[in-house]
Amino acid sequence: MRYGIIGRDARLDNVLDTALQVAKTNLAVFIQGESGTGKEVVPRIIHDHSLRKTKRYIAINCGSIPEGTIDSELFGHVKGSFTGAISDHDGYFGAANGGTLFLDEVGELPLSTQVRLLRVLETGEYIPVGGSEPKKTDVRIVAATNVQIEKAIREGKFREDLYYRLCTISVKMPPLRERGDDVLLLFKKFAMDTAQQYSIPEPLRLTPEAGRVMMQYKWPGNIRQFKNVVEQMSILSKERIITPEILAQFEITPSAETTDLALRDASVSTRGDGSVEHAMKMMQLMIHSLKMDVEMLKQKVDGQAQSTQVVRQLPAPHERLEVETPHQGMPHVTQVAQEDDYVDVEDDEDLNLEKMERRMIEKALRRSRNRRKVAADDLGISERTLYRKIKDYGIEE
Repeated sequence: MRYGIIGRDARLDNVLDTALQVAKTNLAVFIQGESGTGKEVVPRIIHDHSLRKTKRYIAINCGSIPEGTIDSELFGHVKGSFTGAISDHDGYFGAANGGTLFLDEVGELPLSTQVRLLRVLETGEYIPVGGSEPKKTDVRIVAATNVQIEKAIREGKFREDLYYRLCTISVKMPPLRERGDDVLLLFKKFAMDTAQQYSIPEPLRLTPEAGRVMMQYKWPGNIRQFKNVVEQMSILSKERIITPEILAQFEITPSAETTDLALRDASVSTRGDGSVEHAMKMMQLMIHSLKMDVEMLKQKVDGQAQSTQVVRQLPAPHERLEVETPHQGMPHVTQVAQEDDYVDVEDDEDLNLEKMERRMIEKALRRSRNRRKVAADDLGISERTLYRKIKDYGIEE
C-alpha cells in the first residue's frame, strides 16, 4: 500500500496498469477525472517506475500560481527582467531537467502560457522571462485536469494542439460513485484510521441498508468528500452502528442526486467573481459550516469529557485524499476549537453574499492555519482564486 490505493474496481486497476506500462517511456500522459478522485497517484507511480526515478519529481498546481507570475515560475527569468528579479531563476522546467514534471490543473493555464508550454513539448526548448537565448530541458510531462477539456477547446480556452501534445497517453480516473463495493472498503479504512487517530474505542460500522445508501449516493466530491463525511460521523455520531437514519443527518441519502462538484465545466471560470454558481456554492458552504458549528457547540455544552476532547481535535475538512503520495508533504492539520470558530447564527442572517464569502474564506484560512492550498481545497476553488479573493477583501493572514 505504498501509494495508499484502496479498491478492486477494474477501471482503477486499468489505470494503474497503464501507468506501469508507460513508465519506461518518455511519452506525455494526460489524466482526466473529477476533483477528489486521486489523480495525483498516477504521475508519482510513473516517475517511481521510470528510468528518471533518480532525478527530480516536481508537482505543480497550475491553478495556484497567480497569472502574473506563472511564466516566471514555470520557465524562469533573467536578472532585471522585472521588479524584484534580483537574480536569474531557473523555473520548474530548469529545476526538473532529467526528471518528471506533473502539471496539475493544467486547464487553468493562461493561453499565453499554453503557447510556451507547447514549444517545450515540441522542441525541448524554452526562453526565460526577459531572456533572449533559448534553454534546453529534458523533462517528462504528466498533466491532469478536472475540467471538461473538449468543451474548453471549443470555447477557445484551451489550445487544441497543446491538448494533442499532452494526450499521447490518456488516462481517466473513475469517480467513486461508479466503483461499486470500493465504497464499503474505503469506509472501513477511513473509519479505522479515524478511530485510531483520535483514540476512539470502536470504529464505525455500517448496517447493510446504510451500506446500500452509501453506494447509491453520488459523491460529487469523490474520495475527498467521502473521507470528510466518515471523519465527521466518527467524531459527531454517538452511535457506532451507522443506519440510513444517521446517514440522513449528514445529508447522505439515496435521493441526493447532485453532482455539482463533479467534473468542472470550464465555462465557469475559477477566476469569476460574480457568477450565480459561485454565489450558490458559497451559500452551500455557509449552510454546511453553520450546521457543523451547531453540532460542535452542542457537544461542547454537553460537557462530556470524551466528546469535548474529540471536538477539540476535530480535523479541518480538507485533508488527505485516498491517495497519499510522498511528494505531498502535507502534515495532518489538527483543528483546535476556538471561541471565534463558532458562528453567531443571529448575526449571519443579515449577511450579504460578499460578507458570507469573506466569512467562509476567513474560517477556511483559520482551519488550515493560513495554508492557502489547503484552504482553497476546503472551499472548492483554485488557489489562484483564493489569492485574488484575499487581496480583494483585504484579509489579513
